[in-house]
Amino acid sequence: MSAKPESDYDVVVAGGGAGGVGAALGAAKAGARVLLVEKYGFLGGAATNAQVLAYCGFFQQGPDPIKAVSGAADLVLDELRRLGLDCEPFSSPTTLNWIILLEPEAVKLALDRVLAKNGVDVLLHTRIAAATRTAERIQSVTLAGMDGRTRVSAESFVDATGDANLSLVAGVPCRTGDLEGKLQAISAPVRIGGRDPNVAIDRDAIKAAFKAYEGNWPSAREDGGIYTEVPNTGEMWWMMFDHPLSDLSSDSFSRAERAAREAAHDYVQLLRSSVPGFERAYLVQTGPQIGIRESRHPAARYELTYEDLATGRQREDGVAKAAWPMEDHAIPGKPVYTSVGGEGWASIPLDALRAKGLDNLYFAGRTIGADPRAYASIRVMGTAFATGDAAGQAAAKR
Repeated sequence: MSAKPESDYDVVVAGGGAGGVGAALGAAKAGARVLLVEKYGFLGGAATNAQVLAYCGFFQQGPDPIKAVSGAADLVLDELRRLGLDCEPFSSPTTLNWIILLEPEAVKLALDRVLAKNGVDVLLHTRIAAATRTAERIQSVTLAGMDGRTRVSAESFVDATGDANLSLVAGVPCRTGDLEGKLQAISAPVRIGGRDPNVAIDRDAIKAAFKAYEGNWPSAREDGGIYTEVPNTGEMWWMMFDHPLSDLSSDSFSRAERAAREAAHDYVQLLRSSVPGFERAYLVQTGPQIGIRESRHPAARYELTYEDLATGRQREDGVAKAAWPMEDHAIPGKPVYTSVGGEGWASIPLDALRAKGLDNLYFAGRTIGADPRAYASIRVMGTAFATGDAAGQAAAKR
């Protein structure tokens, strides 16, 4: 009887956002040979491809920052500190949640470095196009990259794509949006330069400007939006535009992308003409893409529930913590926050990270099992690092 051929890798991770990086580092720390595949030319997920310049979920909600996420995520924060970011908890004046402010170029470089230091192979500009499987296991995936198509085998796989792309090609049943098929709204944060640093940002002036705005893209946010300073740049980071997403069609995404760019240019002109200190403001960057809060949910062995979070349920089989409040964006521009109960965090069990019906497929980040209200908590990047770390370690042990 011939010996079973050795796999190319122990673990293949699809997606290079917070969940994917956490999974790759978790698996590598456990001694696995790891390949990470990312469709963009850089890592970071929403932090670098959608201007979401805040790591949410690292800390519990409350008057003091109590850390809920460590492990692989700490390796990333340490690398960011070496690049000049202080990574200190920042209390958002509009939400009173604790976040870590980011600068996207530092994030890109930090992730490159930390994965290289930990021996993770990374293929950028590469997607998973197909999967070969038996009834219970994925055997290999087909990578589509700049040099064509290549088949790679592995013992285990982690879907950290956010949109469940690996699960989709592997035949895992997926739910779209909530139980009625409705999707949370997209966002489109922007970076703005040229603001006079000697003039404080006048939130009331921003609100008044939008009340008088007669353009095509009125904002659903009536409070002036969420804004901070991008570390080490003097730029303003501003989340003011939200947009409904009716379905996952390319047409819907294309319309949302165009709307976000049009709105960004309108909004900067509005600041220039109406808000003190912005007379010389200019748009530094949109995107590269809109911020996607929700798409597909692959079937997991356990779905984290609203009750789990509302009661702060703690379990012996927990492998990660969910501490970010349930932040529901069902209505564009009008987020509803529901705090995590109990001690301020809830356990995420391993079965929420395991695919139903496939023994060697794990989930990380937005793809983990969660009902619609619990999903509004677990989708953030800090929690994604934690679920990724746990998924990678579990995958390495298969």
